[in-house]
Amino acid sequence: MIELRHLQALAAVVEQQGFEKAAEQLAITQSAISQRVRKLETQVGHKLLVRSVPPVLTEKGELVLSHYQQVAHLQDDLSLRLSEGDQAWRRVSIGTNGDSLAIWLLDALDPLLKTQNLLIDLKVDDQDRTHEMLRRGEVLGCISSSPEAIAGCNCVPLGRMVYHALVSPRYRQVYFPDGVTSEAVERAPCIEFNTKDELQRRYLKQYFQCDYQVPKHRIPSTESYLDCIVRGWGWGMAPDAQSLALREQGLIEEMVPGNTLETPLYWHIWNLGSQLHRDLTHQLCTKAEANLKPIT
Repeated sequence: MIELRHLQALAAVVEQQGFEKAAEQLAITQSAISQRVRKLETQVGHKLLVRSVPPVLTEKGELVLSHYQQVAHLQDDLSLRLSEGDQAWRRVSIGTNGDSLAIWLLDALDPLLKTQNLLIDLKVDDQDRTHEMLRRGEVLGCISSSPEAIAGCNCVPLGRMVYHALVSPRYRQVYFPDGVTSEAVERAPCIEFNTKDELQRRYLKQYFQCDYQVPKHRIPSTESYLDCIVRGWGWGMAPDAQSLALREQGLIEEMVPGNTLETPLYWHIWNLGSQLHRDLTHQLCTKAEANLKPIT
């Protein structure tokens, strides 16, 4: 039988992105962490970690870690049900895209944090990539653009996030004095969140049939991203709800009125049947309904 402490060691190395910090987390020596991971690999008969910086799970390692995360959450749920006094703190890891985090996710989590002893660990990535966090066992659930459920997980539609291509009035005068044409767009700088941000590429392909070979600023902050559009650094895609106030003030405007992109979002979570899973799903669905358009 696989020992729980060996699974905990593997999980700590992945979470802390190294053996030294994992040892600090578990209050044991770095040598003990390494021994536990090696014993686990011997027991399952597979290499589970690539010893790089940071360590990377192998395919079998992802499978083992996912198993451990499910067992750990079930144990936490059982402890909660059995407890009669103060509840211990429980860590909940969630994968999310930056826009959901900026607009509505905190409001969804707020009631849970006020009534339960939860420690939230939010892992932010593009909505097309958060799915992989769940597959690797790094998170309990994730907000993703993928409608395909991973084996052993539930997939619940949250809604559609509508994005506008936005510019400042000054930017329009400088780069589009004769209108927004394919030729003008190819010379005009845009703003992307990071190298994984595909929204600007999708927009250019859908509405201008041109490649993404344009000058790019890279601003990995949701708040600063919009500020840079207001300053006229470039054009960029931003969610409807987040940009509405700035549009109403006339600080930014649609690059081409009516040309929008929509990204469907889904909540993926391990199908463990615990009360925490049900509470999380209820809160996210309720708040998403108030902020997103329905998926048709």
